[in-house]
Amino acid sequence: MVNRGGLRLRIGISCSSEGFVAHLVIAIATMSEVFEGYERQYCELSSNLSRKCTSAAHLDGEQKKQKISEIKSGIDDAEALIRKMDLEARSLQPSVKGVLLAKLREYKSDLNNLKSEVKNLTSANANQVAREELLESGMKDTLMASADQRARLLMSTDRLNQSSGRIKESRKTMLETEELGVSILQDLHLQRQSLLHANNTLHGVDDNIGKSKKILTTMSRRMSRNKWIVGTIIGVLIFAIILILVFKLKH
Repeated sequence: MVNRGGLRLRIGISCSSEGFVAHLVIAIATMSEVFEGYERQYCELSSNLSRKCTSAAHLDGEQKKQKISEIKSGIDDAEALIRKMDLEARSLQPSVKGVLLAKLREYKSDLNNLKSEVKNLTSANANQVAREELLESGMKDTLMASADQRARLLMSTDRLNQSSGRIKESRKTMLETEELGVSILQDLHLQRQSLLHANNTLHGVDDNIGKSKKILTTMSRRMSRNKWIVGTIIGVLIFAIILILVFKLKH
């Protein structure tokens, strides 16, 4: 009984731990999905701002001012998304947080490049030659660097998606393990009931054996007593026969 109770306690603790891990994995996967939502918004916004910067470089006058105003508004939105991603990443577990913060640093670098492009656009009051040189040299280098960074960001996003897939698989495995633990507990409960029933049956058999033993003891005593009685009767009869014979011989 003590061993079965210890086994049930260990299985109960194991199932509780597995349930806790399962809930923890679900919470991490949910927060990662929130980060991915902000990330997709930022990547789309960054690509849009980069295209606007390229088109604004070829504009003049009020059209250029309006385009720059739209770009600055978009940069404000991008900064807000980065702040949200930073808060979300810092609220996760250390193993996941490190990966997300590394990606976040690349996003911040990308945003700084966009700010530099806007600054170059707003301060571009030089002559047409300077603007052409800027477009042909600095802008190309900046765009190439931004494209490389975005490529690395997309690779990081793919790796994060793969990690999210593994987390979901781990969650599925945890749920299956929890179901298996519940099934094992039910089987152990049924086995315990069977053992208790067998124990009660054995007690009943022991009682019947005890009663049979008492009956046999009583019968043995009666048989011994009957043997003594028969022996006594036979002895009396033999003694009586001897007396009769002696009496007849004398007469």
